[in-house]
Amino acid sequence: MIPVKRALLTTLALLATASTTGAAARAAEPAPTPALGWNSWNTFGCDINEQLIRDTADAMVSSGMAAAGYEYVVIDDCWFDPERAEDGSLRAHPERFPSGMKALADYIHGKGLKFGIYQVPTELTCAQRGGAYPGATGSLGHEAHDAQTFADWGVDYLKYDWCSPEGTLDEQIAGFTLMRDALRATGRDILYSINANSYHPDKNGAKYDWGDIADQWRTTEDIKPVWRTGNPNTYPMGVTDIIDVTEPLRDWAGPGHWNDPDMLEVGVYDVEGFPGLTDTEAAAHFSMWAMLAAPMIAGNDLRSIPDGVHGILTNRAVLAVNQDAKGVAADRVRDDGDLEVWSRPLAGGDVAVALFNRSAQAAKISTTAEEVGADDGRLRMTDLWTGRKSFSRGEISADVPSHGVVLLRVRS
Repeated sequence: MIPVKRALLTTLALLATASTTGAAARAAEPAPTPALGWNSWNTFGCDINEQLIRDTADAMVSSGMAAAGYEYVVIDDCWFDPERAEDGSLRAHPERFPSGMKALADYIHGKGLKFGIYQVPTELTCAQRGGAYPGATGSLGHEAHDAQTFADWGVDYLKYDWCSPEGTLDEQIAGFTLMRDALRATGRDILYSINANSYHPDKNGAKYDWGDIADQWRTTEDIKPVWRTGNPNTYPMGVTDIIDVTEPLRDWAGPGHWNDPDMLEVGVYDVEGFPGLTDTEAAAHFSMWAMLAAPMIAGNDLRSIPDGVHGILTNRAVLAVNQDAKGVAADRVRDDGDLEVWSRPLAGGDVAVALFNRSAQAAKISTTAEEVGADDGRLRMTDLWTGRKSFSRGEISADVPSHGVVLLRVRS
């Protein structure tokens, strides 16, 4: 097996002399707004199969999530046969996915949804590196072949996860660029979602603007269903830990290229000792991902969604903030310790305002039109969680529960 570092150095040299004309240079933009969808990992890990994914696609439609805008059904790690075919092709695990990936993609497309899949630019997927799954089936040395396989299957979304402690930033750039060009060369629009952080000590997702390479890129280590761990950017991360890493990167985000603070933990429970978020915390998590202009990739079991979780995931007023065409990520305009004010300008002149309470007690948070960038004068405000409308002469104020957010759409 070729060591990843040496192989990627070779790749970097090849990329430096490769032509950038033709299909490989096509500026595909499958993500004019942040992606909305579902991923299997946070709830199911490696315990996945064909019937689960079909049932999830069914549930995305029947639950109303598809009507609210969710479209991607993404299979994470452990979907593949641990051995490639004789010609080097990837293939579905014959027992878990007996119908194969093309048939599964066709089923998902038949529901009006899009199909996503997982792979890595190194030798081992994350589950393989951690010993949870056999084989060594990463895309290293197979990039063009794998990209064409994905296109032939009808893949619409590729999650491409580094999953190695090796590799410099330049080598990561080379590896991720190689698959970008391979995907483009297929002629199929495939949303390209990368993660430079997994298993890697440098967490380069937050150190480099990946917007010329990927449609979205992970900014942090993996999220867990917990409010805070206190970890700066090491595994595992809580909701507020991830917000603090991602907020300074706001200028990288925009139409076609998005910071990805990881998947949603709304409705995910009992993972690695973390019991899960309360509904108040989950609504705050959802609100802040909307403010950050982040991909909203659910990770709960869609086959059985509690009412509170369903109400959060299908809140169209909050999703409209996330999907706003202007594509500007929110700015933390005031930080008073545990009490914060966030502002996000929206297309058409409205402003989304989040009054964010990290503390253990309820608190009143106030701001002004000037501070959040709204026109001074008579403000018309809508609370996006309660639907309550109110008016003000310039002051914005609300009582915010502990670990909660009051999210307002403000119009002058």
